[in-house]
Amino acid sequence: MYRVFFSTLLVVFVGLVGEQSLFGQKVDTEVVAFYNLENLFDTIDSEGVSDFEFTPEGKKKWNSKKYDTKIKHLAKVIADLGTEYNPKGAAIFGVAEVENISVLNDLVNADAVKDRGYEIIHFDSPDLRGIDVALLYRSDVFKVEESYIAPLEIYDENGEQVPTRDQLVVSGFLNGEKVYFIVNHWPSRYNGEESSRPFRKKAALLTRALVDYITVLDRKAKIIIMGDLNDDPDNESVLLHLRAHSIKSDLKKDDLFNATGLLFAEGKGTLPYRGSWNLFDQIIISTPLLNAKKNRYSFDSVHIFKPEYLLQPEGKYKGYTWRTYVGNYYHGGFSDHLPSFILLTK
Repeated sequence: MYRVFFSTLLVVFVGLVGEQSLFGQKVDTEVVAFYNLENLFDTIDSEGVSDFEFTPEGKKKWNSKKYDTKIKHLAKVIADLGTEYNPKGAAIFGVAEVENISVLNDLVNADAVKDRGYEIIHFDSPDLRGIDVALLYRSDVFKVEESYIAPLEIYDENGEQVPTRDQLVVSGFLNGEKVYFIVNHWPSRYNGEESSRPFRKKAALLTRALVDYITVLDRKAKIIIMGDLNDDPDNESVLLHLRAHSIKSDLKKDDLFNATGLLFAEGKGTLPYRGSWNLFDQIIISTPLLNAKKNRYSFDSVHIFKPEYLLQPEGKYKGYTWRTYVGNYYHGGFSDHLPSFILLTK
């Protein structure tokens, strides 16, 4: 009898969403997510960036119909993610691989999400392809205090600067509580993991410097780092240079906790490659978010959003992410990445 009662109680507790009551105590849950949208380009050939392939005349034959499908698909993901924990979905959604503010406006005004009231923080970056990071936030729960970009300066073997994505820093109040966000898209492995490793080291050191700067100003700062790092949680850029670890007992003073590292240790990931999963889309937090205090947000759990509709249903790559393109072949899917997200509760 007691076992049945306990099981019923556990189901009731796990089923709580948003802000409800458990024995007179409020349980407030907010969802914080990140998603690489895989080349969310408009159909216009923009001057000064290499985006011609995503035009009707380019190799991909990118057109309004395909663009509208892409927007509809991505809006569905944003609408669905996290609703089992909070019916309003994610409070914060970091995104990568977006071309400009126009595509972001189309996304947040899509039918599936327009009633959420998402607002946008975006800056154009000097990336050669014109892709940027951005932060979407529900204005009913998050009030922006400050936002700025930190340029990442990297140079090739000839000493020439390689234009790449800036890192976006946003501070504000999540239901009245101060939180900082750093949104990343670190340099890719396009020319090989080893040859591009120094670029990601520089990116990690920049993120680390931003964390240290924020912490000097606010010793107990609650910082959430999110992004496509193009490295896994066990790569040196993350472990050594960013100082982010997934085992709490390994944390030393000023180290960061890699929430998504817990999933990677279980063999889970967000990006399939040659029969295994990378976990590039990471969410990393400062230790004040690990210390639960009454009426204050703390880290609860980490997840990868992996519904069946984001995966290829058949064929050689069954179970892989359902992409928009494979090379220049149009697949009509969502993205080559899966979103990751964490729950904050108080």
